[in-house]
Amino acid sequence: MVKIRLSRGGAKKRPFYHIVVTDERNARDGRNIERVGFFNPIAAGKDVRLQIDTDRVKQWVEKGAQLTERVKVLYKEAAKSAAQPAA
Repeated sequence: MVKIRLSRGGAKKRPFYHIVVTDERNARDGRNIERVGFFNPIAAGKDVRLQIDTDRVKQWVEKGAQLTERVKVLYKEAAKSAAQPAA
């Protein structure tokens, strides 16, 4: 089954996650089909915390891909922030 999940990067104690589309049988940081965004949980200042290509995620979900629990929460957050006009 195709999953949309987090793939960890970054240094020790400084996590950075790519949001990837992959076969669930592949390792967490292994082969992936496509990168659709990133999540930086320790972003500070003007660093971007979350960026997701919501259109591509929507296309993958229509094809049958499933989001993990954490990616569902992040996707909703990204969709909500995209709907709000930039001030």
